[in-house]
Amino acid sequence: MTDLLYSETEDDLRSAVRSLLADRCGTPELLAAVESGTPGDLRLWPALAKEMGLAGLLVPEESGGQGGTHREAAVVLEELGRSVAPVPYLTSAVVATEVLTGLGPHNAAATELLTALSSGDRVAVLAVPLASGPGSTPWLPALSGSVGAVADAAAAQVLLVPTADGLYAVGAGDPGVTVDPLVPLDLTRPLAAVTLDGAQGNLLAGAADSRAAVRQGLLAGAGLLASEQLGIAEWCLEETVRYTRERHQFNRPIGGFQALKHRMAQLWLEIVSARAAARNAADALATDDPEKALAVSVAQAYCSRVAVHAAEECVQLHGGIGMTWEHPAHLYLKRAKSDAVALGSAGTHRETLAELVGLPGPQ
Repeated sequence: MTDLLYSETEDDLRSAVRSLLADRCGTPELLAAVESGTPGDLRLWPALAKEMGLAGLLVPEESGGQGGTHREAAVVLEELGRSVAPVPYLTSAVVATEVLTGLGPHNAAATELLTALSSGDRVAVLAVPLASGPGSTPWLPALSGSVGAVADAAAAQVLLVPTADGLYAVGAGDPGVTVDPLVPLDLTRPLAAVTLDGAQGNLLAGAADSRAAVRQGLLAGAGLLASEQLGIAEWCLEETVRYTRERHQFNRPIGGFQALKHRMAQLWLEIVSARAAARNAADALATDDPEKALAVSVAQAYCSRVAVHAAEECVQLHGGIGMTWEHPAHLYLKRAKSDAVALGSAGTHRETLAELVGLPGPQ
């Protein structure tokens, strides 16, 4: 039976991550970094990856990692969502790590790269558009061409490039590789266009094994993205409740107005359901449940909408201050909107659900 509750270990991990983020990724530091155009300069990633060892959380112990499960990774992503931290955890420590793990323990090149990722010495990203879902991965015909909107490509030292021949590991700074930063909606998750022209890479696996591994990586990413969306929604509700208790009109807190009470109560109910869906997806991935694809699509189809709704309510119920750059609400709204199309939109996951349960999709 699925256990949706948090274990003592997961609670301890949450406390440690939240403490670090509060110390190094508070609102003033985050806003200043975003306005500078270089949010990755917070130097937060080395602290998470090396000092706390979170980069290797999903890496097997025999490859130098922590040997953790997707449940623990989900807790980390909840906290990263609560702070909209500009770190490549989802792209490198989840998606890329899962892809490499999916190639099997006997793949020496993949194991070597996994060890480097777990130590925090390298960042790797899968060179596919951020919107790519588990069943819609674009494959280059060869080790040449362009891929747009690759998340965190500018922060990566290694690009995992899926081609018709198989999966290649390509150095981001190698000759023939160009990484051009783009202007994203979400400034805390940078995007870039990757162009390969005469690049040389290390073939990690053939086409069949690569396709299975890439799907595994994107499925894990989509499932755990729901936990990030949960963290976004939780922060937005908590911040809105705090603000409406302090903001007064007609000599009373605006949070006491019945209409606003109803809106926040409705949002709380949605977040409770989102937590159940996200935890179910994380547990299904951790236990390798045969129906994990179903759990992931349910979580994504629901949690993306809740995160956007929570962020929109946060902006609106803050009134004038919520519309300014000085308040971080706009960062949460942009992350929620970006996450809503990342790793497969809600509509795409609903179509997947229809196929999984044998119902005809919309015509």
